[in-house]
This record gives sequence, C-alpha cells and structure tokens, in this order.
Amino acid sequence: MNADSTDSDIRPGLVVVLAAGAGTRMKSDVAKVLHPILGRPLLGHVLTAVMATNPRHVVVVVGHQREQVVDYLHRDFPGVLTAVQDQQNGTGHAVRCALDALAADGVSLGDEPVMVVAGDTPLLTPETLADLVQTHVDTHASVTVLTADLADAFGYGRIVRDADGAVLAIVEQKDATEEQRQIKEINSGMFAFNPDTLVDALARLTTDNSQGEEYLTDVLAIARSDGRAVSAHKAEDPDEMHGINNRAQLAAATALLRDRINNEHMLAGVTIVDPSSAWIEPGAVLAADAVIERNTAVDARSSVGSGAVIGPDTTLIATQVCAGARVLRSHCDGAVIDADATVGPFTFLRPGTQLGERGKVGAFVEVKKSTIGADSKVPHLSYVGDATIGEGSNIGAATIFANYDGERKHPTVVGDHVRVGSDSILVAPVVIGDGAYTAAGSVITQDVPAGAIGIGRERQVNVEGWVARKRPGTSSADATASSESTD
Repeated sequence: MNADSTDSDIRPGLVVVLAAGAGTRMKSDVAKVLHPILGRPLLGHVLTAVMATNPRHVVVVVGHQREQVVDYLHRDFPGVLTAVQDQQNGTGHAVRCALDALAADGVSLGDEPVMVVAGDTPLLTPETLADLVQTHVDTHASVTVLTADLADAFGYGRIVRDADGAVLAIVEQKDATEEQRQIKEINSGMFAFNPDTLVDALARLTTDNSQGEEYLTDVLAIARSDGRAVSAHKAEDPDEMHGINNRAQLAAATALLRDRINNEHMLAGVTIVDPSSAWIEPGAVLAADAVIERNTAVDARSSVGSGAVIGPDTTLIATQVCAGARVLRSHCDGAVIDADATVGPFTFLRPGTQLGERGKVGAFVEVKKSTIGADSKVPHLSYVGDATIGEGSNIGAATIFANYDGERKHPTVVGDHVRVGSDSILVAPVVIGDGAYTAAGSVITQDVPAGAIGIGRERQVNVEGWVARKRPGTSSADATASSESTD
C-alpha cells in the first residue's frame, strides 16, 4: 500500500474529513479516530487516501477529545487545517464549520469539487476517492454521492433511483418503505459537491427531523429540488464503506486490511505461508521472493530483501533484513540484518544492532547498540551491549558484555577472528585484539593484546575425600565408594 498520487489530472479543491464524533461505543479514553489499525490510526488511513488525490486543501472537523486529534494531526499531517465543531449538530453543520474555518484562514473555495469523507473509514482507497471526483466531473453533477451494494443493508440509508437510474433520494432505514428496504445500494455518507451548490444548500438546511440535526444528505434533496444534477458513484469494493463504531468492527476492519495488503504483496511475488497470521503494516517494503512464515508481524518502517525468510513467530519493528537472511522466532527492533545472516530462534535485537553478512546471532541472545561483523557469530545464551565485533569472530555461549557501571554505558571492542571462551564476562571498557582468545569462564577486565589469550579465573584446586567426610550416607558418597571399589 502506498500514498502515491493518483494519475488523474482532476483533483478536489477541498476535502472535508468528519472526525468530531464522540465514539461512545468504543468505550475508550482514546478518540475514536485515533484507534490504530495495523500501526496507523483510523484517521491516518483516511488522510493517507485523501492526500493521494492531491487536494488543494484539507480540513479535519474535530470535536470530542479534540486535543488528542489535533496533536496527532500536527505531528503526522502538519499541512492539514482543523475546524472545531463544539456542538455535534449533524453532518451538515460539521461541513459548515469546515467552510467557516477555511474562510477564516483567507482561503476561497474556487471552482474545484469539494469532497466530504468520514474519518472512521480506514478501508477507503485513493482510487475510489479519485473515481468519485472523476464521476462527479464527467456527469456534470452538482452533487455526487459515493454508494455501494451491501448484502446486508440494514441500518443504512438507501439510494432510490428512477427508471433511468438517476438518483432521486436517500431514504434512511427508519423512513424507508418495505420496498425501499429491499434496496441493496446504500449511502456511504461521503460526497463530492460543486462549491456553489454546497454553500447555497448548507445555508438552507433545517433541523426539522427526528434527531434535530442538520443532515448533509439533505443537500442532495435541495439540489434536486433546484433542478440541479445529482449523480452517484458506486464503489467496486463495498468493504471500503465500513465505518468503525466499536471494537468488534475495528477487529473486522483490521482483518480486511490485512488481507488486502497481503494479497498485494503475494501478487508482487512475496510468499506468505499463512496470510491469516501474517500482519504486515502499510508502508512495509517486501521484495519479490521474500518469504513470510506464519505468525509474523512486519511494521511500516521495516523492509525485507529478496530471498530472506522471516518467521515463524517473528516481529520486525523498524528493521532492515537484507537478501537471503533468515530470522526465526525472534523480536527485532531497530536492527539491520545484512545479507545471508541468520537470527534466532528466541533472539532479541534491540535498536542499534547491525549484523554483518553471513553473521549469526543464535538462540536466547540479546544484542543492543552493537555492530557484529561479517562471518562473526554469537551462537547462544549471551548478552552483547555497546560493542563492536570484527569479522570472523566467535563469542562463546553464556558470554556477557558488562557494559554498565551503574551510571554510564561503556564500549567493548572485539577484533577480527577472536575466540571468546564460553561463560566469559567482558567488563567494559575493554579491547580484545585481533586473533586473541579468552579462556572459558574468564572475567576480562583488562585489554587482551592481538594474538594473546586472556585468562581471568582462579586456578582450580581439588580437595580429595571431601564427599566422604562432609556428605556421608548420601548417594554421592555411595557412588564414590562404588567407584573406589572398582579401581
């Protein structure tokens, strides 16, 4: 998925995004439009699609929990304007708030279409929005409504057409006749308008309805009564129309978006072994011939090279995996894994980790802010922090890079073709020279010169007869006695 602009030369002059609703059914302290779906808030998905239509101006109408929404917009969409709807008096009122905010900023509408979309419809695509504007222009309409055919249209306003297919009206569920309730084409609540038609009709909206609100849908009826052309664009994928009102709908939309993204990657040459358990965020870059195993998550800032195999049971966060690498049952955050390297299983790569070509970080290893050179290995049960490891070196099992003195972090440098013995502790700052060794079980507190072996352990002492004297009557004593009798 991407936010590249669509190919059409026709663009909206203004897009109004409705995001002022309370979202009470979410039962959350988080604004409804900020609930995430595959790493991006609902509103972020909508704005990404909107921006791809190359609009001149975008206004987001905020209301409930507006501070949260405005903070998000300033951070991720700084060019977007906001309008405040203090009282939620309907969708028509919300659009008028947007136009007032635009005027206050000294921006005129111009002649290009005005598009109104909902801020809680994360499955909207740039193509559908561009097609809506294109249909609006091609049909010379004053109002064009975005519609879709739903198998179960209960609760939605129905699109009523005449015998020639022209749009007559939008009839809400509660007001529809039994015949109208059989109609499957529904109103999405999203429109394209001619600016003059919109401004004129908004000034004529009333609250004479059961909700006592100004309905944007009434603009269609006003335009038609004035003899203006009303059109409709039917979306090819009805899933795009789904708004999110509760956590169940959020989960369902997440699954739909997952399937859409996975399908695009598979059609582009990526193998996804179990698409139902692969969660790939929009923006992630996967090369052809990459393989995504089951139960794997790849975030938007990650990339996977050709021939790389990720998973099963793996998470990539802001991680670059190069061609031919293998990452198995691991959590990688802010790491670079070079070509043909291997990671895992049960490995934790923390930010700042760089693993060189054909390198290996094995089972139950944690690496933080460290560079591991080409062909070097940290096979198992080790912690590597604030270190630089050269090429062709081997870090024995259960090695600890003791980088923290309680106040500051210190670096460790391990040269090329070094052999660090199992169960070593390298107390930083310390340098292990090229070709050097450390003896297993050593605590290394001083630099080890190139080609030397560092031994940092006490000499072993055996106390004969200790078991017989100190543990008489135990199984160990019996075993000792049995061994002595056979000597």
